Amino acid sequence: VICVEPSRLFFPKNGRLDSEDQRSRHCPYLDTINRSVLDFDFEKLCSISLSHINAYACLVCGKYFQGRGLKSHAYIHSVQFSHHVFLNLHTLKFYCLPDNYEIIDSSLEDITYVLKPTFTKQQIANLEKQVKFSRAYDGTTYLPGIVGLNNIKANDYANAVLQALSNVPPLRNYFLEEDNYKNIKRPPGDIMFLLVQRFGELMRKLWNPRNFKAHVSPHEMLQAVVLCSKKTFQITKQGDGVDFLSWFLNALHSALGGTKKKKKTIVTDVFQGSMRIFTKKLPHPDLPAEEKEQLLHNDEYQETMVESTFMYLTLDLPTAPLYKDEKEQLIIPQVPLFNILAKFNGITEKEYKTYKENFLKRFQLTKLPPYLIFCIKRFTKNNFFVEKNPTIVNFPITNVDLREYLSEEVQAVHKNTTYDLIANIVHDGKPSEGSYRIHVLHHGTGKWYELQDLQVTDILPQMITLSEAYIQIWKRRDNDETNQQGA
Repeated sequence: VICVEPSRLFFPKNGRLDSEDQRSRHCPYLDTINRSVLDFDFEKLCSISLSHINAYACLVCGKYFQGRGLKSHAYIHSVQFSHHVFLNLHTLKFYCLPDNYEIIDSSLEDITYVLKPTFTKQQIANLEKQVKFSRAYDGTTYLPGIVGLNNIKANDYANAVLQALSNVPPLRNYFLEEDNYKNIKRPPGDIMFLLVQRFGELMRKLWNPRNFKAHVSPHEMLQAVVLCSKKTFQITKQGDGVDFLSWFLNALHSALGGTKKKKKTIVTDVFQGSMRIFTKKLPHPDLPAEEKEQLLHNDEYQETMVESTFMYLTLDLPTAPLYKDEKEQLIIPQVPLFNILAKFNGITEKEYKTYKENFLKRFQLTKLPPYLIFCIKRFTKNNFFVEKNPTIVNFPITNVDLREYLSEEVQAVHKNTTYDLIANIVHDGKPSEGSYRIHVLHHGTGKWYELQDLQVTDILPQMITLSEAYIQIWKRRDNDETNQQGA
């Protein structure tokens, strides 16, 4: 005798029992859904066949399975464990297995929103004024945007950069709305667009006010990074934050259809400035003085000027002292920000050596971007090892005026040249095995937060300047803006 639950049997209009019937029904198993185990941050592939095709999430145990037909992994799982409610991770439709009918129920909308958060233009516009904490399903409270990122093994260098970029409003707003980039045409077989899609998904998860948990795993984003960078950047091996930032911004720019000269994208609109580079070749130092004098009159040794664009400015630290006496043992060298910015005043000359030749270069800024990135050069590589310069940079976190670094004719055109700090990435520890953390400004509350992997703590602005700053993002003030940070 075969006993069948009444809820399992239903007859469609044609009078024939059909397990593939797609009629919508109310499901008696909705109360078995366990929201606390649902995690949509990981790669959408079947936990048995490892296939991406037709993947479903079991809403009772949180695992992913393929298909829903007879003998499929999801079907077998539903019979074996009596787990009945599944979600198609691509179409966002809910099904009851093994009966195989679609469930339509408004109480499930919170699950689809966690899987695929969406933002209206109005919601995006209000993010700047957002001061309200959200409550996750597990009861923890969090501020959307100020959310911990999981360190899977050694990816904190990438986490810090992604956190910093997610707090740059115009870049964030562009990626929160998928319509901005989903119709960009890419050549067939181009994998780089995957970066754009994954970065957009990560932005929407970080800013989701209805998350089930107060942290996000960047697993899919980082897998796209490993794939698109041909394993230059990895999850399992510590990388360099500046190298990653430089590669990531350029990769995003080209994946969005941007080119070096003509075609601009949101990346260049936000971060790209321009400068003049003056270069003068130097005679070989071992030559006699008269010969050097003669060579300096040749065309080859005259100063040349080129216009160049930049995404970030590299600031050089003065060499840390090699020897310390007993009293200086505890003194960490310090340098004011404006001393290391002098590199870009158009006067300061810096010597660059190549294998064969020596050059003198000076730099002058001609265009300041809306968001300016500073990379403080802490690491120097020689033939044997990487050395870290521990010098502390003393910087104000608001009201940094860069007018004096612009050429005179440009100063007249540039109305706004004052910048406020919005993100500060710090490297702690030794060069090869240190860790990264980040300080970010929450625009709505005007408060600073420190994020290190999953840990989020508020921090006093005065404490930020005591750290070994490595990468900084500064926001240009517009006419109607006043200093909101109060520090």
